[in-house]
Amino acid sequence: MRTIKGPSLHLAQFSDEAAPFNDLPSIAAWASDTGFKALQLPAWDQRLFDVATAAESQAYCDDITGMLAGHGLVLSELTTHIFGQLVAVHPAYDAMCDSFAPAELHGKPQARTAWAIERLLMSAKASRRLGLTEMGTFSGSFAWPYLFPFPQRPAGLIETAFDELAKRWLPVLNTCDEQGVNLCYEIHPSEDLHDGVSFEMFYDRVGQHQRCNMLYDPSHFVLQQLNYLDFIDIYKERIRMFHVKDAEFNPSGRQGIYGGYQSWENRAGRFRSLGDGQVDFKAIFSKLTQYDYAGWAALEWECCLKHQEVGAREGVDFINAHIIPVTDKIFDDFAGAPINPQQMKQLLGIA
Repeated sequence: MRTIKGPSLHLAQFSDEAAPFNDLPSIAAWASDTGFKALQLPAWDQRLFDVATAAESQAYCDDITGMLAGHGLVLSELTTHIFGQLVAVHPAYDAMCDSFAPAELHGKPQARTAWAIERLLMSAKASRRLGLTEMGTFSGSFAWPYLFPFPQRPAGLIETAFDELAKRWLPVLNTCDEQGVNLCYEIHPSEDLHDGVSFEMFYDRVGQHQRCNMLYDPSHFVLQQLNYLDFIDIYKERIRMFHVKDAEFNPSGRQGIYGGYQSWENRAGRFRSLGDGQVDFKAIFSKLTQYDYAGWAALEWECCLKHQEVGAREGVDFINAHIIPVTDKIFDDFAGAPINPQQMKQLLGIA
């Protein structure tokens, strides 16, 4: 067993136009002062990171890691969720997803997907230059609008969707393999990979690719009422990234899992700052430690009530309190006694 690394901070929800969140050195200084040990860097946010340059320039990557080291920080991972989302977009979401791509690609879904895949390949190369071994992403979705349909889904619809999804992702997985990087899909509602069964469908279609792994975030399982502790038992070999994010689910006689089209603060299921929700993080950290999880515990702040800087400050203490420094001893070793083979047989009554 090993001690989980942390806390890291996922920067996607903190990057902003206002200081100190408008450039990477300023965020690094703030994060270090707040108590974080690492940053999880969104590869799509050009205010913080130029993925095209990072893919080709070792000097650029060395400058980033050197600057972070000056603040007592390291990079834990790159994330590529926005690029991954654009790999597979159902037409119902075209207009909303266009904003994730350059303006000249708006209204051009095929060109937009090609651009996103190119950025994913760059991100894999950049990860290697930065000395990283894990990269987070979304799968995108063709089938999500048909999750609970009426009329019923035609036979073969889901199979066709997952066949195409695997076809688009396989070249990215192969490039990740060349770069020594694990691609970790965040198992997330609205993505085709939203639970264990859907991940397995995809995993089989990419030939159980060794680089096809998971980003584990229990908050998304609370919202869909999936057993997030059993999930670790089942998929422990594939979990390579971990978002520490809290959530709560409080169904009523008026709404449940689907949320009734309400705003986040009025949904039965909603994200909360660490410690304010219902996730059993003691059990999660215990299981991940038991199964020798090798990665980082990265705070992802998403709360409909609490200010993000307060959530970050409290989150540092929360993660530190849950990381288990592993023991190198067995607690009852003091009572052990050496036994020779003959005595062993006598103990068993077979001498």
